[in-house]
Amino acid sequence: MTLPASNLSTHLRTKLRHLTIRGIATQPELRPHVSSLQLRVQAKIRDIDAVTPVNKHLIDTFNRQHNYLRISLTERCNLRCFYCMPSEGIELSPDGKLLTNEEIIRLATLFVKSGVTKIRLTGGEPTIRKGIAEIISDLNTLQQYGLKSIGMTSNGLALHRHLPQLVKNGLTHLNLSLDTLDPFKFELITRRRGHDAVLKALNVALSSSLTSVKINVVVIKDLNDSEVLDFVEMTKNENISVRFIEFMPFTGNKWDKKKMVPSSELLQRIQARHSNVERAPDELNDTARSWTIPGYKGNFGFISSMSDHFCSSCNRLRLTADGQIKVCLFDATEVSLRDKLRMGASEEELLETIGRSVTGKKEKHAGMEDIDVVTNRPMILIGVCIALLYHSVCILNVFVQLGNPRKRSLYPISLLALSSSSSMSILGRADLRAYSSSSTLTHIDEHGRASMVDVGNKQSTKRTATASGRIYITKLAYDLITTSYPTEDSPRDSNPEAKAIAKVRRKGDVLTVAQLAAIMGAKQTSSLIPLCHPLTLSKIDVALKAETSATTASSRESTTEITYSILCTSTVSCEGKTGVEIEALTSVSIGLLTVWDMLKAVAGKEMKIGDIMVNHKAGGRSGDFNRTNDVADDA
Repeated sequence: MTLPASNLSTHLRTKLRHLTIRGIATQPELRPHVSSLQLRVQAKIRDIDAVTPVNKHLIDTFNRQHNYLRISLTERCNLRCFYCMPSEGIELSPDGKLLTNEEIIRLATLFVKSGVTKIRLTGGEPTIRKGIAEIISDLNTLQQYGLKSIGMTSNGLALHRHLPQLVKNGLTHLNLSLDTLDPFKFELITRRRGHDAVLKALNVALSSSLTSVKINVVVIKDLNDSEVLDFVEMTKNENISVRFIEFMPFTGNKWDKKKMVPSSELLQRIQARHSNVERAPDELNDTARSWTIPGYKGNFGFISSMSDHFCSSCNRLRLTADGQIKVCLFDATEVSLRDKLRMGASEEELLETIGRSVTGKKEKHAGMEDIDVVTNRPMILIGVCIALLYHSVCILNVFVQLGNPRKRSLYPISLLALSSSSSMSILGRADLRAYSSSSTLTHIDEHGRASMVDVGNKQSTKRTATASGRIYITKLAYDLITTSYPTEDSPRDSNPEAKAIAKVRRKGDVLTVAQLAAIMGAKQTSSLIPLCHPLTLSKIDVALKAETSATTASSRESTTEITYSILCTSTVSCEGKTGVEIEALTSVSIGLLTVWDMLKAVAGKEMKIGDIMVNHKAGGRSGDFNRTNDVADDA
């Protein structure tokens, strides 16, 4: 049997100890043979000890041995979580500044030979990195030097396609970032869709041969803290570990102490439901305090970086995607190993540089209110254990016509996402769409691609918008809407027209149903407009009115034509940094479509929908707008 290098030393020491205890080494007739065996065993132990113990350069002044290396493979991500990404975005390092695959492996080899036994790949989102499968395969060869595990933290968005190959190449541990079990909240937090894809990745992971599968949940008060018990229930039938992570301050995420839920409070909530919860043994240097519920297959734990830090047992070092070594997540100090590497530094010189960084590591990080969020990197550029996000995401450009259409005043609407404003509550104060009357399209970059517009510096104000639209119907449909409904005793008619009328009436009150649909349409705008994010709407007022208008057929004839129509008007309000015009427009559109659906049995071929427009808007930097009667007539 071949033992791993990490276990060989213990095995040999045990064997030698058994030889001594049994007295074999003291028996004169066996002394020459045993002495030779002892020498060989001791020599082997010395060889192994020369590889596996932590090098002095990885031991700080508080005697903490750093045998865990986190390597960020990329700064990019395919999500954009507000707690990770500054609202103004980040400046990505040029490709030439990032570590190459070869440089990553060379540095990883140096760290493993110096005593690192655990490597975790992070980002950004590590699965975005080209050649990640080859990187894992190359890291797997470092087992000969004492590497025990290769882990990865991923948001899971595209993981299910890659995971089987990554596991085959040597991946042993997976941490999946998932902050909510609600698809709607997922889109709020990440500003992207993909909840189903993450769950698919989780299922693939649980059915694989991975040694460990964990879910990382960043808990934020009034956003997802109500889901803690639901996450705990996931451990009932699956051998999975759920870790609840306290909301941490980083550059640009506008951390608010009021939004942090202490781990002790979460534990109390869980204990109120599960009084038999038990403390579980923690791994050495583990950041999470783990708990189990008797009869449950998995466990849950808390990473309380803020309320109860674990600095005294910290064994982690971080290597950023651009080759900087960070000895503490909350310390802005960095030293470039990339530059040393490219200047031709030897392994010893690199170790000296690493050692100086490790020696400068403080006993503990600053208190939660004193952490440096000015000079330290944003979370996405460090590579941590929660969903990490890309700074520039493709968005759609929608145009709403305001004012006189002859002037062709088209205002671009950049469909943004939930902002990282402080004191944010779920569905509240969402910073979504920004207007600009500039002749330059601010939502298009220099390459002509869609680019995010920053609304972080805008003030929250009351926003109101009113839109209207009209559906033109037949006289029969008009009469049907404006007359009273028949009683149950009304005579039944078998002619086609009567049957059509009866069919319409079976659907219910046309205007009432359309009004309800219009209200729902305003609330569901983000689900209908692909990249439009949800707003918290404080008011939706919808009115539908059946109208007639008379027009003269021609100037030479006195014939008058009567036009029948239904006018739908919707006023929508919210408190935020962007307007609600598109919600009002969607509301009107859905209301009119519902009228069409209700009346199609009697007027399906003749009905026309038109004149949908914004009549009024208030609030916001672009000023108020009111459509005049002349403009309305022109439209």
